Amino acid sequence: MYPYVDRFLDYLQLEKNVSVHTLESYQRDLFQGIDFFSHSLRKKDFELQPGDISYQLIRAYLAKLHREKLARSSINRKLAGWRSFYKYLSREELIKDNPFSRISYLRLEKRLPSFLFEDECKALVEAPSRNSPLGLRDRALLETLYASGMRVSELVNLNLSDLDLASRYLKLMGKGNKERIIPIGFPAADSLRIYLEDGRPRLAGGLDSEQAVFLNRTGKRLTTRGIRGIINKQVYKSRLNRHVNPHLLRHTYATHMLDKGADIRTVQELLGHKRLSTTQVYTHVTQEKLKKVYQQFHPRA
Repeated sequence: MYPYVDRFLDYLQLEKNVSVHTLESYQRDLFQGIDFFSHSLRKKDFELQPGDISYQLIRAYLAKLHREKLARSSINRKLAGWRSFYKYLSREELIKDNPFSRISYLRLEKRLPSFLFEDECKALVEAPSRNSPLGLRDRALLETLYASGMRVSELVNLNLSDLDLASRYLKLMGKGNKERIIPIGFPAADSLRIYLEDGRPRLAGGLDSEQAVFLNRTGKRLTTRGIRGIINKQVYKSRLNRHVNPHLLRHTYATHMLDKGADIRTVQELLGHKRLSTTQVYTHVTQEKLKKVYQQFHPRA
């Protein structure tokens, strides 16, 4: 099985241009499945073949994950990896039968994404001090996340050449290496300009080779983990009694855009969503918000 997995991962990397994070996730989920399937069939893992896995064995694997109280979304993610793997094997005519084609995803509970209210968002983005390079960086970073709705991976990969502050546009490289150009507001553009002039040079320390917009204290490109740490620090400073992560700011961006009357197709394009249904969840958020306001203030609610 392992040689087939290697070929599949090469295909994802070379032809589908998936991220390193996605590749690692696929590999981890496939290897975990191989451990279960080989153990169930009393085979060595390197002896397992694609044709050994049956519909009944897959059901047993899903039942095991359920007994381990794994979230349905996590089970579906693992199932998606195996379905993609076997779809690849079938397309390459490496197998005759695809047992995963008869396996459906688990139905998920519809949970509305949470978001920050405008006053909470204002408190967060204004929390960093402007008296230090790190403070200037953190202010620009938070303003940029909120102003653009970009993914944290897109922020990590943002380079100096991707900025057009005169016109207030950013060039982003999204999922599948799809490029999109998005506007930002004056507060984000001003914060970026101040950071690039006064903060970033001091963080870079003369390292002209680093093209990343956002740097850590050693002058290297910030990581996803580093960005989460910055947000946690500023949430604490702003005294928000909320759990905030980079994706929450993306939810907030979309919700506020729709609240102010933005067209859903425009928001879809700005977020880089492939399907409109992915964006439509935010219309439910705004409807729920309207309902709560109505119930709170209408005398006959």
